[in-house]
Amino acid sequence: MEGSSESGWQRSDNTSHDSGFISGRKERERPTGWLHHRTQIGDRPAVAAEAEPLVPAAECSDISLRQWLDNPERKVDSLECLHIFSQIVEIVNLAHSQGIVVHNVRPSCFVMSSFNRVSFIESASCSDSSSGSLEYGQIPEFKGSSSPLRHESNSPKQEACGSEQAEEKKHSFPMKQILLLESNWYSSPEEASGSPPSCASDIYQLGVLLFELFCTFSSLEEKSTTMGSLRHRVLPPQLLLKWPKEASFCLWLLHPDPSSRPKMGELLQSEFLNEPRDNIEERKAAVELREQVEEQELLLEFLLLMQQRKQEAADSLHETISFLSSDIEEVSKLQKTLRVKGGSRLELSRNSALDPIMMNIPDDDDSSTSGSRKRFRQGIYIDNTEESDGHAHVDEHQKSEVVLSKSYRVMKNFRKLESAYFLTRRRAVKPTGRPLTGHSPVSSDGRRSIALTERSSVSNLSSKEQYNDYRQSGWINTFLEGLCKYLSFSKLKVKADLKQGDLLNSSNLVCSLSFDRDGEFFATAGVNKKIKVFEYNSILNEDRDIHYPVVEMASRSKLSSICWNGYIKSQIASSNFEGVVQVWDVTRSQIFMEMKEHERRVWSVDFSVAEPTMLASGSDDGSVKLWNINQGVSVGTIKTKANVCCVQFPLDSGRFLAFGSADHRIYYYDLRNSKMPLYTLGGHNKTVSYVKFIDSTTLVSASTDNTLKLWDLSMCTSRVLNCPLQTFTGHLNVKNFVGLSVCEGYIATGSETNEVFVYHKSLPMPALSFKFNSTDPLSGDEVDDTAQFISSVCWRGQSSTLVAANSMGNIKLLEMV
Repeated sequence: MEGSSESGWQRSDNTSHDSGFISGRKERERPTGWLHHRTQIGDRPAVAAEAEPLVPAAECSDISLRQWLDNPERKVDSLECLHIFSQIVEIVNLAHSQGIVVHNVRPSCFVMSSFNRVSFIESASCSDSSSGSLEYGQIPEFKGSSSPLRHESNSPKQEACGSEQAEEKKHSFPMKQILLLESNWYSSPEEASGSPPSCASDIYQLGVLLFELFCTFSSLEEKSTTMGSLRHRVLPPQLLLKWPKEASFCLWLLHPDPSSRPKMGELLQSEFLNEPRDNIEERKAAVELREQVEEQELLLEFLLLMQQRKQEAADSLHETISFLSSDIEEVSKLQKTLRVKGGSRLELSRNSALDPIMMNIPDDDDSSTSGSRKRFRQGIYIDNTEESDGHAHVDEHQKSEVVLSKSYRVMKNFRKLESAYFLTRRRAVKPTGRPLTGHSPVSSDGRRSIALTERSSVSNLSSKEQYNDYRQSGWINTFLEGLCKYLSFSKLKVKADLKQGDLLNSSNLVCSLSFDRDGEFFATAGVNKKIKVFEYNSILNEDRDIHYPVVEMASRSKLSSICWNGYIKSQIASSNFEGVVQVWDVTRSQIFMEMKEHERRVWSVDFSVAEPTMLASGSDDGSVKLWNINQGVSVGTIKTKANVCCVQFPLDSGRFLAFGSADHRIYYYDLRNSKMPLYTLGGHNKTVSYVKFIDSTTLVSASTDNTLKLWDLSMCTSRVLNCPLQTFTGHLNVKNFVGLSVCEGYIATGSETNEVFVYHKSLPMPALSFKFNSTDPLSGDEVDDTAQFISSVCWRGQSSTLVAANSMGNIKLLEMV
């Protein structure tokens, strides 16, 4: 509706912006000089520019007078009808006093509030004239009446209330058809003969409107017939009998001769309108009082709702502060207990200004050439007076830097740590069957770390007692584990670059990386159709221009995945783009077995750690194949409706299998009953590209929706789980396979920003990241190539070292330090 546009409201000087909460009293105080004199009508553009903004939009609680009249259940109340009629008469009178013909004195051009306040509006049915006067849709709302009308609805666009105003379905009369007929019903005899509209025409329309107010109809046909007879001044008998005074006044207004109709002054001074004025004023006062009460009720409701919400927030805050105080007290008790048990050794640590959060003393290099290396764990003071005397000032400065670095990381991620704390605090802690090593970083020797070395003066028994005390604190250990492991390392450092002679080859994308069971060798495979096996220590210790593999095996097709057998050290399984699964004998550099049952590309293969002869593969043909390497054929098949992108056995069993699918889900099967999944995990929005088990019941999944998700299968109470334990974000992955690997709660993944990200399972944000930079073949300088992405990552056993490769074939050995 043109006149109620928002731009119009902004241009209007007389329109209030008080969100529609305007009392009738306030509106009666507004000035009445809102109409232009008739001599200005010729200047149509100027009039339109000023008049259009003043046309108000109807409020959502308003109803069209046309809809109110045509309500079949409407009962005629004499005072109510006279109240409505008198308001419309005042609107028309004000227009006439300024020389303007309203012309649109029709029910469709008026709206009524819940208190029978009438407002003039622009109507869709009132825009069918080509007259140059200010007649069609440009007369603003009425503001000068002394009656308690709501002259200005002062609401947003009328279209915003369309759903509530469209009441046609509640009425038996079809509104569109009524609007078409209305124009004919309200045309005066002189207008029907072609004469221009005049003030007398408005009087005639008032007569028609008065008739409609006092006469109800049960059907459209009855209404059409009666309204057609009205033009000939034929009134229905029931109106003449029940409302004789109103019928007589109506006939006066409907006189066919315009000069015989009453003038507006006569109309206002008539006994018909003035006799019931006291009753009308009394009703107006009651209505105004009721409106004020409703407005107060609305304000009271708002205040009560606000009070309720603030009280709920206060209760929640009080509860939070309460359990924070409880947790502070509990942690303080634990700290006091540890100090008592630590005794003099803790004093030595304090005097040495060790990090109170737990100082991280990195392990020595894990090269096998070091015969007397020492592995020190964080938080344990090592009494080496000779070394301390030589480096006291340097160590103190370094320790201060460590403390500042950890504090900075905590404050930088305070909000996320806060969320992780509350999540951990409210979640039941899952019991585990092994001692918690929450605040000890993983070692780089491929075995689970112990807390102390043989050189430490603290006994292993004392260490176990400390851990048992920690375990009693329940959730504290869970959060402390995440916090300490998050802070244990500050960066990823390059231990070695794997330099190959064919880096300029465009087919060097590494699709998969895998370490053998002892971490002595790692293998690479990709679109160059080769499996290359490198010795880990030789890469670290030999400074060469080019590193050559100790074994290289060629495939007929591009390779998508490889997996080293966790028991048989010489076996590597591979999958390729032609749908072939192969098992290779590394010692002989040849194929040991080849399986060709898949119909399309195979994306993933995985050996079972618990049953080394079991092998699984997932393919674009929508199937998962289970193989026994002693038989050479599949021993089972799981059919799905979507591409299978990854497969993974749990760490402790060959009877279960998880796989990720292009249908955004993860399926977990008991292979003894492969007809239907044991659990279905749904939470990703795009293809699931990787799944990896952290322990027997906890797995992490990666997807091209930019997230990793952590799942706890022990929480499944039904076959469908839609709530992950944790969602990890920070990396970018919307298109490619970027790799996923897990180690001691640390999760490594690649990113399409050519970065490696490391998360810890307990916190949603990255703990570490490392940016791969490409080497310019001409200058040898490192440059940032945004077109590249990390394509594969793999941890070296249970160590802090991982190998990562990108889409250009660059391979780096990285270590958390």
